[in-house]
Amino acid sequence: MKIAVYGATGMVGSQIVAEAVRRGHEVTAISRKGTPVEGAAVVRAAELGDADAFREIADANDAVVLATSPDRTGGSREPYIAAHRAISTVPTTARLYMVGGFGGLATPDGTRIKDTPDFPALYKGESDAAFTAYEALRDAGADLTVQAPAAVIVPGARTGKYVTAVGVPAAGDTISSQDFAVAALDELEQPQFRGTFFTASN
Repeated sequence: MKIAVYGATGMVGSQIVAEAVRRGHEVTAISRKGTPVEGAAVVRAAELGDADAFREIADANDAVVLATSPDRTGGSREPYIAAHRAISTVPTTARLYMVGGFGGLATPDGTRIKDTPDFPALYKGESDAAFTAYEALRDAGADLTVQAPAAVIVPGARTGKYVTAVGVPAAGDTISSQDFAVAALDELEQPQFRGTFFTASN
């Protein structure tokens, strides 16, 4: 399979690249600076909001993984949202696979976790932006799957073991970025959650 990964040098994106390469897929690693990524067949620099570049990349791959995240340094998150709106207008046959946020999952009564009273204010803006970006792609009718992590995602061990749930949190509060990538590649290779907003946790 040919897989393009935006955000290929980040904590999650780099692990998705590594897992895809481990399984023998042809990977295009995309970052703003075009930083080399071990194992990638193609490395290129591109901004996610560059619709022409996105069209070219999507046309050349079977799946495009969106592993970018909203600004976490206090800057505006509008460019992140605008980038997703820009690519939502690009017709493509490639499957879009978005790394979503835990806050986009729902409680049993249907409330988004990001909108619950106990959700940390520190992460509220980031979660709102990530969900708005997801809505832009969803509403445009993209062949979109979103995988959210558990409440905590950190680098750790690749155990290959995880549990999943659709729309709501899965059992377990954490997941390693390595196992998140395992779940992502399992889904890309053998789809079970196509078109859903699902989550994986250890």
